[in-house]
Amino acid sequence: MSNQSTLLKTKINEAADFIRKKIKIKPAIGIILGTGLGGLAKEISQPVNIPYGDIPHFPVSTVVSHKSELKAGLINGRPVVAMEGRFHFYEGYSLEQITLPIRVIKALGASSLIISSAVGGLNKNYRTGDLILIEDHINLMGVNPLIGPNDDSLGPRFPDMSEPYDKKLIALAEAIAQEKNIKTHRGVYAAMTGPNLETRAEYRFLQRVGADLIGMSTVPEVIVGVHAGLRIFGLSVVTDICLPETLKPTNITEIIATANRAEPKMTTLIKELIKKL
Repeated sequence: MSNQSTLLKTKINEAADFIRKKIKIKPAIGIILGTGLGGLAKEISQPVNIPYGDIPHFPVSTVVSHKSELKAGLINGRPVVAMEGRFHFYEGYSLEQITLPIRVIKALGASSLIISSAVGGLNKNYRTGDLILIEDHINLMGVNPLIGPNDDSLGPRFPDMSEPYDKKLIALAEAIAQEKNIKTHRGVYAAMTGPNLETRAEYRFLQRVGADLIGMSTVPEVIVGVHAGLRIFGLSVVTDICLPETLKPTNITEIIATANRAEPKMTTLIKELIKKL
């Protein structure tokens, strides 16, 4: 094992050991809460809050809308650990730093990972506020979090990506959405580095390569989650429409406001999914 692999495992173990001393549960499910989607954290009972800055080797989120703390507790009686705020490549962090929390969530005992995000909609059938069940992705970030020496104890050198998003969880979420009268779509997520929003030409390109939605996160976390053997469910809310022919300027304030309005639907869907997992 290389020194780099040994160092990564040491970081994982030190962070996980620190968190274990603070919480009373063994989380079965990890949750990542994206832009404007922190409301689910309020549904966690018997919560223990741990600022990222206190956890060994954790970065601190620099995005205004992200709270930057870990919360452990129960949702519908199930033990969970939730990230209130995530890290992004555009903040200047390495992909190892961005995805370290996924490794730690796995080390704490989780077997499933729920990832939420705010995205731009490239599919003409989407409207702002729609919920999208991610069924596949396209990595256009130009980097991969698994580059470098592989530690076989953390996952295989060449993880299979034929089903990064669990099909049974997608079907279960669709059944819940129908029962709760929540409109959903399935979609393919394209990951860009950001932090700028894309040009008309880039949106046309993304449509042509098969992307339905676009964001600046999620994919590195999913790649590492698959590598770690986690069962993954991805859920996004469309916060702006990115059709090249009708493109209008947008800003982060509008994006956060749209995410906040859609958040109750997302909270309901995720709470019910956790109950049935």
